[in-house]
Amino acid sequence: MELKHKARKRFGQNFLNDFSVIENILGSLQLKDNEHFVEIGPGKGALTEPLIASGVQLDIIEIDRDLIAFLKQKYHKQENLRIFSSDALKFDYESLRVDKEKIRIIGNLPYNISTPLLFHLFKNTSFIEDMHFMLQKELVNRICANPGTKKYGRLTVMSQYYCSAESLFDVPPESFDPAPKVDSAVIKFIPHETPPVKVNSIAVLNKVVTQAFSQRRKTLRNSLKSLIAESEIEALSIDPTLRAESISLEGFAKLSNLMTDR
Repeated sequence: MELKHKARKRFGQNFLNDFSVIENILGSLQLKDNEHFVEIGPGKGALTEPLIASGVQLDIIEIDRDLIAFLKQKYHKQENLRIFSSDALKFDYESLRVDKEKIRIIGNLPYNISTPLLFHLFKNTSFIEDMHFMLQKELVNRICANPGTKKYGRLTVMSQYYCSAESLFDVPPESFDPAPKVDSAVIKFIPHETPPVKVNSIAVLNKVVTQAFSQRRKTLRNSLKSLIAESEIEALSIDPTLRAESISLEGFAKLSNLMTDR
């Protein structure tokens, strides 16, 4: 008897069931033989099924034990599939690598863990080929925002340090069961071979960016006054009367390197 599974609110489950969207995602992947994919939050297998059929090596990570049982029953004969019952936020992705290969990551991410999961994955970009995710459209707009806009923020800056990001296409609520109350979008991340700016300490960069955007209506001289003096900001040819949303990744790199060079 086939197991049934009902979406669970506490896991943020919205199952993709729109065939045209699935086709668009698969088309954007440009699949090749013998690639190694990791799927986060496979749901009922909307993307899992065609990925298995394509012949790639596929590892899937799922936290819901009932869904694990459902997936194991559905795909127990598949030799190119491994199923991991685990929290994606704590998972050791490097443990999945074979030799020194690069892995490709895909997922329809629960909205409630999207941002912390992205930061967890950014730490692993040295062995990630690319990442394709379904995210809340609002979040995708923030990641892809330009300096000087209201959507530009900490996530934009830190994403830019690790990856180039491209919004591929929007996905309406009716493409899911149950339908979420917001629009979604598919985004592609390609990790930089070499970071676009020199940063002495990523931890310090993150600290400066977080502090600057924690009170985004304040000017830099006020938001960063506990970290950097106004005269020091001016010495970097950065206007201390600007707000964080006007500062590029390069500007934040200069500010963080100033702190580590003291």
